[in-house]
Amino acid sequence: MSELILVERQGPLCIITLNRPDRHNAFNDEMSEVFQPILAGALEDDSAAILLRAIGKSFCSGRDTSVLGHRARDESDFHFVRRAQQTRLAMQDATKPIIAAIKGGCIGGGCELALAADIRIADTTLKMALPEINYGLLPDTGGTQMLTALIGPSRTKYLVMSGGRIDAATALAWGAVDFVVEPEQLDAEALRIATEIASKPPINLAMAKHIIDLMHGPTIRTGTRAELLAQTALFKTEDYAEARAAHREGRTPVYKGK
Repeated sequence: MSELILVERQGPLCIITLNRPDRHNAFNDEMSEVFQPILAGALEDDSAAILLRAIGKSFCSGRDTSVLGHRARDESDFHFVRRAQQTRLAMQDATKPIIAAIKGGCIGGGCELALAADIRIADTTLKMALPEINYGLLPDTGGTQMLTALIGPSRTKYLVMSGGRIDAATALAWGAVDFVVEPEQLDAEALRIATEIASKPPINLAMAKHIIDLMHGPTIRTGTRAELLAQTALFKTEDYAEARAAHREGRTPVYKGK
């Protein structure tokens, strides 16, 4: 099970690698149970920075569609979403910078995972999207808030309301990513940037992140909790049930606004 998430240290840098390439690094319950404690440990250890990357063609395609709606812990929708939100909020509240190397599919929860990082390096294969509306839902781990802080409300509304994808060039132009390189350069460039940052004084890194995040941090936290309430309600709607049924049956959903 631990092979789903790989972790290593290179000096002051902690490297966490998603390793489920056959499913485009989509998270199922097993992978989530492994990832959460590894990330928590990395956030609290003596490393100065974290590099988050992935094996395979995609960074992360979000929650595995084969387990959508499944609750391994037999918990409520509210508690399921809230637990997922804690991971994103912990990344934002961490005293160390997080650098994400993203490529291919960066979708749904995978997109939100990348957005929760402090710096994003992408390669030219990137396809970024928040497609939850196509499943009768909305982003629920801070996507609406983090993306708005990066690219503004209008573009965020377009992505959230349409469920559409943007490529690497658009993501860079809009500010959703910070650097774009060729695929064969991604790992090396992300490692270079992460290593450079990790070499700086840890207390300075912590203070810099804290000061800069004061610009949007409180709003993101409040808005993320609003996502929790919205998503909990949407799980109970007829349109959500219709979206799931249509997905299973390979047909176009018919929504009623209920």
